[in-house]
Amino acid sequence: MAITIGILKEPAHETRVSLLPEQVQALTKKGITVQVESGAGAAAFAADEAYQTAGAQVSDRAGIIAGADVLLAIHAPEDAKDKAVLVGVYQPLYHPNRMQAWAGRGITSFSLDMIPRTTRAQSMDVLSSQANIAGYKAVLLAAATYSRYFPMFMTAAGSIAPAKVLILGAGVAGLQAIATARRLGAVVEVFDTRPAVKEEVMSLGAKFVEVEGAADPSQAGGYAVEQTEEYKQRQQQRIAEAIAKADIVITTAQIPGKKAPILITEDMIRPMRNGSIIMDLAAATGGNTPVTKNNETVVFNGVSIIGNSNLAASMPSDASKMYGKNVLNFLQLLLTKEGGLHLNWDDDLVKGCCITHDGNIVHERIQPLTA
Repeated sequence: MAITIGILKEPAHETRVSLLPEQVQALTKKGITVQVESGAGAAAFAADEAYQTAGAQVSDRAGIIAGADVLLAIHAPEDAKDKAVLVGVYQPLYHPNRMQAWAGRGITSFSLDMIPRTTRAQSMDVLSSQANIAGYKAVLLAAATYSRYFPMFMTAAGSIAPAKVLILGAGVAGLQAIATARRLGAVVEVFDTRPAVKEEVMSLGAKFVEVEGAADPSQAGGYAVEQTEEYKQRQQQRIAEAIAKADIVITTAQIPGKKAPILITEDMIRPMRNGSIIMDLAAATGGNTPVTKNNETVVFNGVSIIGNSNLAASMPSDASKMYGKNVLNFLQLLLTKEGGLHLNWDDDLVKGCCITHDGNIVHERIQPLTA
């Protein structure tokens, strides 16, 4: 028997929605009942009528929570019923107490930010799909805020030198930032602890700043790892040299479950010229500078430090489209051909992002945090 999937409206600060009408249609065609909370897609320019045209039922929140077999909510819904099945981005490494409470209520939760970073999981990797947007938007926001041009110009009124952009971290966000800054005509330098990304950085037209002696990240499942103190000192020296020449700095360094590393000290910011900009995409976990404040712009010694970890939500239509595709691909692992619910614990992706089930915290990385 086909299940009912509920799509909840997100909190006021969130513009994205779990599924757009075009993705809902893929489920309703299989005989699955989809219920959408009224207004859930409004901030992503998806009207209730569009969901109804796609075959969904538009309903009130209480009715959806009571009747749906699976609830889709990007942020943790505080009003989920006991024994609910939730799919979203719940950052369990930072919220172990919430996970423990959910386990106590018999909630089965799948947090897509914890999905194993394997080849098969790429189509479900919400961190990558949203980081892509963040890297793009970070450059556009920096360009709009910066008091000078990005490209070089030769004019009758004189020559304009190109902006110098330094990007710290060549993950998905960093690579998209490189490509966008280069399209706008900036000169780009890039730093990353992983020597393996040098070729990719250079292929995008940027210069790679090398620091020898980085810890091997190959056993970290595609995530960043902590470095030795000796390496950190060498790293800071090289970054300091690059920052002193930079007009725009974009930082993306985060370590799952931990405070973001301080890559840029106050002493590094002081030599930057007035009007320079630091875009800190790690602001939600403390930031890569000691003066970063999330969702705020702080001016320090004439330099604007813009803290924003949710840039993807500033492009809600495409962010929802990409996120929804990730969710849709993951749901295929939970559904039978008849549209029923089947939690296959032999599937490494299903098991790998399940945080709570059957009254327990089942994810091995979260268990020690609540012991």
